[in-house]
Amino acid sequence: MLHEILLSLAGHPSSLLDPELESLGTSARSFPLLSPPEKELLASLALLSRLHIQLRAQTARISSSHHSTICRAVSTAISTEHLRKFQNQILDVEKAVLGKDSGYVGGYGIVPLSTIVLEFAPWTRRLEWLWQVSNRILPESTSKDAGPPETCSGASLIDYLRAESHTGYLDLQEIALQLISAAEKAWMRQLSMWLLYGELPTSGKEDFFVRATVVDIEDDEHSSVKTSVEYAIQVDLLPKFVSTATASSILFIGKSLNHIRSRRNRSTVDSASGSVTGIMLEADHISHLSSLTSPISTSALSNAITVIRLSVSQTSLSKLLPLPKIVEILSIIHGFLLLGRGGFATALVSHADSRLAARNRRPGHSSGGGLDNLVIKEGEISAVLAQTWTEMYSLQDEEAPVDEELDLARDLLHLSIQSHKKGGRTMTPSRDVVGSNMPAEISLVSFDDLLFPTSTHLSLKIQPPIDLFLSNSDMLIYSIIHSYLLGIRRAQIRLSNLWKHTAMRRIHPAPWGPPRSNSRGGEFRLNTQRQRYNERAVQMRPVWATASASIFVLSEIGGYLQGEVIQESWQHLQLWLEGAPPGPVAVSRPVSRPASRPGTATLKSSFRHLSVSQQSQPSLPQTQQQHDPETITVAHRRYLSSLVQFLFLTEVPFTSALRSFLSGVDHLIALISRLETVQRNLDLEADEGVVDTLADYAQEERLLRSELREARETVETGIKEIISRLHDIDDSRSGEGRQMFDLSSSLTTTSAGPAESQSNMYIPRKAAGVDRLLMKLDFAGLNSDINGNGERGEDLMDDHDEPE
Repeated sequence: MLHEILLSLAGHPSSLLDPELESLGTSARSFPLLSPPEKELLASLALLSRLHIQLRAQTARISSSHHSTICRAVSTAISTEHLRKFQNQILDVEKAVLGKDSGYVGGYGIVPLSTIVLEFAPWTRRLEWLWQVSNRILPESTSKDAGPPETCSGASLIDYLRAESHTGYLDLQEIALQLISAAEKAWMRQLSMWLLYGELPTSGKEDFFVRATVVDIEDDEHSSVKTSVEYAIQVDLLPKFVSTATASSILFIGKSLNHIRSRRNRSTVDSASGSVTGIMLEADHISHLSSLTSPISTSALSNAITVIRLSVSQTSLSKLLPLPKIVEILSIIHGFLLLGRGGFATALVSHADSRLAARNRRPGHSSGGGLDNLVIKEGEISAVLAQTWTEMYSLQDEEAPVDEELDLARDLLHLSIQSHKKGGRTMTPSRDVVGSNMPAEISLVSFDDLLFPTSTHLSLKIQPPIDLFLSNSDMLIYSIIHSYLLGIRRAQIRLSNLWKHTAMRRIHPAPWGPPRSNSRGGEFRLNTQRQRYNERAVQMRPVWATASASIFVLSEIGGYLQGEVIQESWQHLQLWLEGAPPGPVAVSRPVSRPASRPGTATLKSSFRHLSVSQQSQPSLPQTQQQHDPETITVAHRRYLSSLVQFLFLTEVPFTSALRSFLSGVDHLIALISRLETVQRNLDLEADEGVVDTLADYAQEERLLRSELREARETVETGIKEIISRLHDIDDSRSGEGRQMFDLSSSLTTTSAGPAESQSNMYIPRKAAGVDRLLMKLDFAGLNSDINGNGERGEDLMDDHDEPE
């Protein structure tokens, strides 16, 4: 019987400890002398036997079929380490019994069953816990199904074991720490491939938190499609002991090494010194990774990753991605995508409107369908951008130096039709860099169909090595911001152009020269014309008042967004890039500049003078060396995050009200233009006798006036709605418990480790509150009845109130 018990504990089937045979009575017939207390003692041993058999089968199944190398490593550790210890315990007990050890064998060679049960009692708790771990890796119900089960990732298993290690049982804590060590060794093997060579692990790549996706890129020059590999972080595969900033640095290091390796592969000859330097760097990096002990602490891992990142940045990336190259790309983005160069936006709007007007005047085009029936092709959009570049070059002075920024922008920027996938746009910006303080969602209200009837977007071609600090998600956000700002600027330009329609705004017919002016017919005709134009002027006065108020609202909102938010934030980022002390000191430092509009030549020269004077300080070069490319990447994403928030792109009610207002302005402008054409034809009929028998211009004029009245009321309602939404934003952001940009969280999620100075961290500039913008709008009385008694229309018709 004793040998039967030991064999059963070792994993062999036994009728003595098999509950199924016992239920059939077989066990009772084989061992009829067992008393009830002995059966209870054997029940605990039977549980150990079943757990041992199940664990051996489960670990074998996991080690052979699971997709995660970390889970397989833990399963192998359970089988080879802990189940082997259990088997060695069985052998030790058997050896002691055969050797007649007094601790097990009593008088007359009797071995008490309670002694055997007491010897294996601690293993019940251990095997039960190991069985829970194996079921965590591969649930028992799933293991019976056909096919390789995928139920647990390596990261979730590591987190589970770390949580289970905090227990009151010392033996379970020791087992958990051993399993954690096995899991972290397997995870570090995967990580070392990425950190040392920039390659994804060959085994268990599906379980690694860095994922590679193949993206198709259209090549405009060769009219072909190229494939590009992009790397991103999958957050659910990231262990909890890896901070978000450390994960961002890991992604950056691997991408940098991947670029360096691809450049070396394209190169025909490698220098010997470069190879020796690479070997030395790899050995140094291996020593930092091997110094980590299990369980890996967050701070130790962050320190090691920081040292490796700085080492890569100071050696290879200093030539691959220098600071002037980064500043140049950011300057192009600010000048063209963020409308820093006002001439670019004006030329783009002008040529786009000219293209649409030409399409609308084509023979056979139905004017009743509006612009919605126009089908814009990719070639027409490219032609508009080409004409814009031509105009930008024509505005340059022949004696001025060559504008290299404009040449580079022409090569990198492209305007294309936006294809919406899956019926909408779900924004999760910069998902490849976790902890970048990006807003969770950008408003889904679209502004990309204002320039053309179809959705278009202006973007910058991300080419290596620019993609090390600028991702496709960042570029998508810049395109959204560009459409948003361009929509405001376009409406302002088109409303200002209405004042060029002199015949609609003011006309006072002069009398004919003698002798016709002295005749009764000439005087009657002159009086008739003057009376007609006076009636039209009175009828159009509310329309011009609404148009003037709309220009004022757009100019103030655009000035706030362009000057206070974009221009000031860009100058603050430039000062940090050039080595100025960051943080609150840089925010509070007054920047002396003339009272000119943002983006003018005077402001640029003043800013250059300020930058040069600051570069003359002796401590600047030492500060600039601390800005490695990964730190600049984090700073840029914080800068972009602050832009999105301060531009109100996260405020859905405001963006909805602004989008409706811009659509109403376009409709109002279209009705005014059409009314001008109809009235010109009516004047030809009345004065010259030119009659079009196929058109009833008098009836059309009455319909247009009715529609114009409704459009004017819609625009006035839109102005009030915009101001109301701005008040809501001001109330919500000035309330207690809500901050526009949490500076403390920005510091905690940075990529720098404890070894780096916290004074080197970039803190985005906080723009002025919305209350300043509201003071200007409320002072103009736009929140009241814009045209209640007609008096405001008379004031806005004065010569001095015409927009520039």
